[in-house]
Amino acid sequence: MSLGQEPPQHLKKRLFYQGRKFSFEVNRLRLPNGVEGDWECVRHPGGALAVPVTAEGQLILLCQYRFTVAGRLLEFPAGTIEPTESPAETIAREIEEETGYRAHCWQNLGKFALAPGYSDEYIYAFLAQDLENSPHRPSKTPMKILNWW
Repeated sequence: MSLGQEPPQHLKKRLFYQGRKFSFEVNRLRLPNGVEGDWECVRHPGGALAVPVTAEGQLILLCQYRFTVAGRLLEFPAGTIEPTESPAETIAREIEEETGYRAHCWQNLGKFALAPGYSDEYIYAFLAQDLENSPHRPSKTPMKILNWW
């Protein structure tokens, strides 16, 4: 079996919700192996994520409340890709808005499917280094995690 694109045959699509950041649909499909069924899908434009590392080797994370898990999580700065932005533009904007830091050195770490069992969302990851404080006041309080390596 080879990895890669094997599009199913779309028999029917029902849109149940169209929101600002994502939509939810149920698709009647015939898979490449001939199996027919209904599959739910969250459609999302994708996101960008930064792994910010200070000159001292500290990771910068955010403690964010997420109602879906009814609690706070430690997260890297991230955001939804806007229609007019590239993933690199999205994360440069998000890191400054969320942490108050600006990165001068970026390394593309690739992209990965977030939850391919039910969503088409990809996250584009970047290593952010050579950080400086920006004049922008952060929307969240960043946390530094000591020496990750």
